[in-house]
Amino acid sequence: MGTLTPVPGASLAAALGETIAAARAARREDLVGRLEAAAAERVRDPRRRIVVVGLAGQGKSRFVNALLDVEICPVGDDVTTTAPMSLSAGETPEADMVLASERSGSAETRVSVPIGEIAGVGARSESTGGRRVARWEVRLPNPLLADGVVLVDTPGVGGHGGGGSVGVLAAVQSADAVLMVSDASTELTEPEVGFLRQVRELCPTVAVLLSKTDLYPQWRRVLAADAEHLARAGLDVPILGVSAVLRTHALRLRDAQLGAESGFGALYQFLREQVVARDQAATRVAVARDIRSAAEHLALALGSELVAVRDPGRGAAAVEELRVARDSAERLHKRTAAWQQTLADGITDLAGDVEHDLRERLRGIARTGEEWIDENDPARHWDGIADWLTGTVDTAIGDNLLWTRRRAQALAERVAEHFAEVGAAELPDVRADAPEESRAAGTLAQLEPDMGLGGKLLVGMRGSYGGILMVGLASTFAGLAMLNPISIGAGVIVGGKAFRDDKQARLARRRNEAKTALRRFVDDVAFQAGKESKDRLHRIHRALRDHYAGVAERSLRSIDESLRAAQEAASMESARRAERAEVLERQLRVVAELRRCAESVDAPAVPGAAVGTVAR
Repeated sequence: MGTLTPVPGASLAAALGETIAAARAARREDLVGRLEAAAAERVRDPRRRIVVVGLAGQGKSRFVNALLDVEICPVGDDVTTTAPMSLSAGETPEADMVLASERSGSAETRVSVPIGEIAGVGARSESTGGRRVARWEVRLPNPLLADGVVLVDTPGVGGHGGGGSVGVLAAVQSADAVLMVSDASTELTEPEVGFLRQVRELCPTVAVLLSKTDLYPQWRRVLAADAEHLARAGLDVPILGVSAVLRTHALRLRDAQLGAESGFGALYQFLREQVVARDQAATRVAVARDIRSAAEHLALALGSELVAVRDPGRGAAAVEELRVARDSAERLHKRTAAWQQTLADGITDLAGDVEHDLRERLRGIARTGEEWIDENDPARHWDGIADWLTGTVDTAIGDNLLWTRRRAQALAERVAEHFAEVGAAELPDVRADAPEESRAAGTLAQLEPDMGLGGKLLVGMRGSYGGILMVGLASTFAGLAMLNPISIGAGVIVGGKAFRDDKQARLARRRNEAKTALRRFVDDVAFQAGKESKDRLHRIHRALRDHYAGVAERSLRSIDESLRAAQEAASMESARRAERAEVLERQLRVVAELRRCAESVDAPAVPGAAVGTVAR
């Protein structure tokens, strides 16, 4: 069993602890709250979230089972993952089934399920009460999970009636790494490359796993072809060949050679170098930024007071400068015509552009589908049309989600420009999240089945009857019988024409039905996706508003504290000045040391120095 054991971030925790103590001594509870949140999220809980994605039937769940050396994810020809399953470390095996809320705004329901009964829970199980399973949360005593890894097995993407990519993309946004599974039976398809492009934009650490290499001897040729496909698409993503079956046998037999052939050794190397090391580097940068920001806020008040204590004359000038800065910060905090107006206008423009972009994408899909229907018989290819339509619509919604995220990040940068006068503002983490089940809200209706052979014969006979009767009656005047070669030939001709006319009418009717079903499907999707898009923008608006309101509040609070300290120092008695100056100098040395510590923490680490080993 492989392990990924990171070195504890003792220096990070120590630096954060000293910064929190300095902020608490300065009575800056606003800074204390931010620093404690950073300590809890980034240092004390260094879990790494790895999301496993891929199209349906590629072997994701079997891969997860082999990686953890457990039989937890349901696998089989007639079994598929229908809800995301999160696997994390726990002292005892436990599983919680989270049921979706019955109505909007209501809470989710959590039901405990025995580990062995997970595979037996379906949409019609009594334990679900007729409600949809939103996700599974499983805790296991497992060495890999104990190292801080959280694995997420997601539903398969694509295919009529299969899962959608939008909910999977929402999970990818919070991932530290994404493993996309594609079996070695064939090269990467266009939908897979398109989905990988979306995933790569949301998460920089991505790898393609070519699964089931034990079944396909030509898997190395497929891997080379896949590498060419990704190069043409401009995707710099590694491809690793793995076999869950060989991995399972290697662990059971303790066969090192079989373990090497399974390809999991290269996978662990990728996780060690690209996930653990990258995550530690990102944590160092984030913690250093928080420490440096807090140190700057603290140094402003301490430095202003120290100037006033040492030299009352200079202190008066410093007080005047602080008053000017405070007025500027207060105007920035209260004035809605500045950053708040920029934010409101940006969100309004973004809402219109996002809705137009979504409708334009869906209208283009509808036009393409209608053009294809006009040139073909939809009854013969209706299942293929359904697969194409659901997959294309899902891709369009995913692209719209990514476009919304990019535009929201650009808006955050424009709002941050208003804070240049009080220092650079940290950009918030803008996530264009999506519900877990936000793909096509409608169902593509089935076409009326074409008539069978008996019906077609009946149509031909009904048409031929008129021809036989008409020509037969006319031929009796020439002394011929009602049924003669001429009347029979006329019946065949008239019956054939009636059959062809009826066939064309039935084809036109099926095409109209297909177009109506297609338009209804696209309208249903547009209605649901439009509502989700508006809700998403409301969440983005609130996140940006709260973030920059906090930035303005902290800036104003720092200047207020500096002004108050400088004014008190200017009126301080001479006997106390030396004592207070010594205290301030000592505190400033601590703050300066914290800033130097932040700079050293932010410095690049030696490659591989902070990364544990992998037992293969």
